[in-house]
Amino acid sequence: MIKMEGMGTQVIHQYPNVFKIDANLDRLVKKIELLTYLNPQNIEKEKQRFFASKYTEVPVFKYKKLQFNPYELHRQLFSQRLELIKDEQIRKFYQEIIYYYANMIQCIETIGQGKKFYYNSLRVYGTPTDRDVQNARFILHFKEEENTGDMVKKYSPEDAKRYFEKYVEQYNFPLNISYSTSIAADAMVSNNTQSLLIKKNASFSKNQLLTLAHHEIGVHLVTTYNGLAQPLKVFSNGFPKNVETQEGLAVFSEYMGGALSLNRLKELAYRVIASDSLIKGFSFSDTFDLLHGQYKLEKNHAFTITMRVHRGGGFTKDRLYLSGLRKVYKRYKNGLPMDSLITGKVSLEHEDIILRWTDLGLSHPITHFNAAFKENLNTNKKLDFILDNLK
Repeated sequence: MIKMEGMGTQVIHQYPNVFKIDANLDRLVKKIELLTYLNPQNIEKEKQRFFASKYTEVPVFKYKKLQFNPYELHRQLFSQRLELIKDEQIRKFYQEIIYYYANMIQCIETIGQGKKFYYNSLRVYGTPTDRDVQNARFILHFKEEENTGDMVKKYSPEDAKRYFEKYVEQYNFPLNISYSTSIAADAMVSNNTQSLLIKKNASFSKNQLLTLAHHEIGVHLVTTYNGLAQPLKVFSNGFPKNVETQEGLAVFSEYMGGALSLNRLKELAYRVIASDSLIKGFSFSDTFDLLHGQYKLEKNHAFTITMRVHRGGGFTKDRLYLSGLRKVYKRYKNGLPMDSLITGKVSLEHEDIILRWTDLGLSHPITHFNAAFKENLNTNKKLDFILDNLK
């Protein structure tokens, strides 16, 4: 049954098959979130084993068991009668959506199966381009900033919870927080449960808390709740190739909020370098050696970046943060608004669809705005120079 709250019944009557197929897809895919399956459950244990072996014994990560039947889900996805959608643009878009979700299911189905997962994930996240690698190396040429008091990790997960609860008061949506021992990042948003997960054994600096607040709450939760408020569920479940836009917006939110540092920008550059090493056939140990041995990254930091890229069998999502930031920053410099990009889990490539759907009544103006986008609080001229000169 299609919900009709806050939605003109006229629009539903005009596009009954769009709403029917959209609701079907929502029912099929809303429990599928790649990162909940891809985050290894034994990171700390395998990290200690890797260090004890003098960086030679490749970690053997364990992953969450599948909670759905991939074949059955594929069958139901491709049984949708898209020919009933008369509008050609909308029909083609939903065809693209089904292929995108099918690729995502194949990714989840093959986690931990080496090259099988790697090739499936490449279809979804692509590879770093030569331009991406050049931009990463350009960033890494700049001298590290001195660590100020704001960079000292002295806050506990409980402190982080209190900080995020205070930060979210400026937004008109609830903040559900839970602790986790099996996430790769120190904090991340679960779109399906509309919650913020905090790593149980992490410690945080003041700058990191501000960074995570602008990134996870200011963009990822804002787009989660904006997506849920849209008439069509595809805004919540995700447009094809939405990750680059969403992560670009999230890092741009850090920049506008005055939280982005050169060290953080270098982190994104190292992720590109690590993703590129994966494409070149580097093993886990090789990528770790590149970061720790050649780039002199501290071993825990090098391990985390290596693990993020090699988990599952090879995962290139991390290369998209920097290219996404470059695209969003360029848009900002051209004076273009961000509102359409935070209507949900959407992508820059499909902005014309969002704008057309707004005219048709299939998309609503956003409910929640990003607080950081109102005023540029960045005072670091070096960051401006770097962002202005990314190719």
